[in-house]
Amino acid sequence: MVRSFALIASAVLGAALATVPAMAEDTMLIIAHRGASAERPEHTLAAYELAIDQGADYIEPDLVATKDLVLVSRHENELSGTTDVAVREEFEDRRRDKTIDGQRVAGWFAEDFTLAELRTLRAKERIPSVRPANARFDGLYQVPTFAEIVKLVRAKEAATGKRIGLYPEIKHPEFLLQNAGIDMVDLLLRELRTLGITPADPVFIQSFEVGPLQRLSQRSDFKLVQLVAPISGPADEPAMRYAEMVTPTGLTEIAKYADAVGAHIGLILGPDGTATSLVADANVAGLTVHAWTVRPENEFLPPNLRTGNDPRGRGCGDVQLAALLEAAGVAGVFSDETLRGRDCSTP
Repeated sequence: MVRSFALIASAVLGAALATVPAMAEDTMLIIAHRGASAERPEHTLAAYELAIDQGADYIEPDLVATKDLVLVSRHENELSGTTDVAVREEFEDRRRDKTIDGQRVAGWFAEDFTLAELRTLRAKERIPSVRPANARFDGLYQVPTFAEIVKLVRAKEAATGKRIGLYPEIKHPEFLLQNAGIDMVDLLLRELRTLGITPADPVFIQSFEVGPLQRLSQRSDFKLVQLVAPISGPADEPAMRYAEMVTPTGLTEIAKYADAVGAHIGLILGPDGTATSLVADANVAGLTVHAWTVRPENEFLPPNLRTGNDPRGRGCGDVQLAALLEAAGVAGVFSDETLRGRDCSTP
């Protein structure tokens, strides 16, 4: 009989419960996914600072660009899901329909706003039905620039004496290049130089697309991460599928330009909680693997790791994290709640 995910992961957790926090700190990077986004609206300075205070090794800003070519942090270039732009009458005429990576999207887009205009907006919780407590912070925070995020990181490093890594994702680079004339690769490299950030610093640059990472590999020595999902494929390579990219042959190709694979948890752990061959295959190709994303709410967890029937209720994300470390041996994990990711005994 095949054991359930919960039984296997619980066994892993039981054997390692007392040591998981130390092991996670020593052997597995904790990457604060959009900041401490289970506790603050994502991609705000407040979310990043809380994640750092909770012990994250890296913080992860998703980067889009303004009309005047400033890098800012939003989950998507469409703004209405994470800001109050939809209720701002002065920007009503900015609403557009765009086809992004093959999907028709209606809304307001960062590349149609100058930084000064964008700074008048205020951030809001993206999924208030799941994270209603975060909505109490709606309206308090501006959209941060990448430069401000770096400034925050340096201030926290000075205060704590700990190095804090940056793990930016460039969002929709092919779309922005072809439709707005914005070269995210050039923009990011120029910004890193301006900020005095070098490949010797703790930095990973990630993308779901292939071409931008290949260009970054040719133009810099920063560590690069090819993101892969359970379905579809890179937007800039319509004939390529992620399922083929995570085969041994595909991983060998990725290793020619990237240092790691950022993979959905479902590609790393099977339904019964046992590890797939992805991490081992990637390691053979010379790649490490970072898993995305451990989230605390039932809504985002496998059925056997949920607690109760409320989608907003907190389930056993710590068990999932322990399984990723012990069963799969991933090198890093994106987590929405850094504190729980650090200590499996936290109630």
